[in-house]
Amino acid sequence: MSEAKNKSIKPIPYGRQHITEDDIQAVVETLTSDFLTQGPKVAEFEEAFAEYVGARYALACANGTAALHLCAMALGVNEESRVITTPITFVASANCVRYCGGEVAFADTDPNTALLDINKVRAMIEAKPKGYYAGIIPVDFAGNPVNLEEFRKLADAHGLWVVEDAAHSPGGYFFDSQGEKQHCGNGKYADLAIFSFHPVKHIATGEGGMVTTNDEDLYRKLLLYRTHGITRDPELMEENHGGWYMEMQELGYNYRIPDMLCALGLSQLQRADAGLARRRGIAKVYDHAFAGLQGIETLTTTAAATHDGETGHAYHLYVIRVEDRKGLYDYLRQHNIFAQVHYIPAHTMPYYRSLGYSKGDFPAAEHYYSECLSLPMYPSLSQEEQEFVIERVKEFVCA
Repeated sequence: MSEAKNKSIKPIPYGRQHITEDDIQAVVETLTSDFLTQGPKVAEFEEAFAEYVGARYALACANGTAALHLCAMALGVNEESRVITTPITFVASANCVRYCGGEVAFADTDPNTALLDINKVRAMIEAKPKGYYAGIIPVDFAGNPVNLEEFRKLADAHGLWVVEDAAHSPGGYFFDSQGEKQHCGNGKYADLAIFSFHPVKHIATGEGGMVTTNDEDLYRKLLLYRTHGITRDPELMEENHGGWYMEMQELGYNYRIPDMLCALGLSQLQRADAGLARRRGIAKVYDHAFAGLQGIETLTTTAAATHDGETGHAYHLYVIRVEDRKGLYDYLRQHNIFAQVHYIPAHTMPYYRSLGYSKGDFPAAEHYYSECLSLPMYPSLSQEEQEFVIERVKEFVCA
């Protein structure tokens, strides 16, 4: 590529929202309607999303972090709870336990996938008496689906609950032991699952989150905690003074999401499959470009997420591993390519170190962090832009 053409390339981020005229019109229509919040678009979005992932219930909320907090509350996490999760995640996956006063128990990751290593989790659980741990929060990191069937078996054997952090994987799926396709968040193997609608995610609402479940009792708790712990349902009230009456029955939060954001989410959901297909196409191009190239490794898709050449990977991120990660990161930025690192291991953060964790505790996670770099991955990434990214990566690694 010529120097002149190089300079013509606009900044290429690792992720980017895609807003269409249909999206804009959907929001405008809601802005000019009778409701800006707590209106009909929230329920419409919830129903459509539940159908999309195959779950019985879906509850929309302010963001993915709020979704995680609501899950922890609904499951009764408290000061006596110990919950296992991965250090390779955005810190919200762990923080939700701390919000409720619980103890976070990190487990190391699989060196090939960077997902929570079920063998490490099993060893942790079996080393303690039954009841020592309360639950597990596996993360579908980068869109790579966790084998939840295996985690469910482990949890059931020891009386634990499971929350699937599916923020990276709407539309993703794995194949269970019967060969059946299990969509992330469908509620068959996890008690609850969460999603995020941050701009760089598959479905963008600006900010927003969703909890899915097949458990009616948990769903009712989520409804209560999302709105200050208040109910207006006459069947649930201890008293009823009239049509205006409401009862605060628990200490909840204002984790509601506005109608206009749900209108945007509904519009985006209509092309979610097309966006996911484009992400998988981009991943195939990267795979082909880097196959057999010395100096670059890619993460392995879980065995359960591949079947007869089909992949259930949702590709929120496309991660490569290189020895001189900092050098490549800086080199790409010089060429207007803004790759990113996902993630700094949560246990190395000052807050979690203050709770007793130390660098060196989880070697696989820390080794992964030292090499990982997320390349641009979003549906509107052009062929020319992707070729430019690949050329610059190869140029650096092969120099």
